[in-house]
Amino acid sequence: MGEVLLGALALMLLIEGLLPLLSPAVWRQVFERATRMSDGQIRFIGLVSVAAGLILLALWRA
Repeated sequence: MGEVLLGALALMLLIEGLLPLLSPAVWRQVFERATRMSDGQIRFIGLVSVAAGLILLALWRA
């Protein structure tokens, strides 16, 4: 189980690091837009992210 979690964390870091590596200006714009969002908008994005992750996890385990 620990190996799977470590692999998932590594994959998440790899994906998260792609945009700043390949296009720092776009990443900066995205980050600036995120700072202007309301708490409700950020929570909704978090909810959608969690739901998508759970769906993908369920599909992977099926």
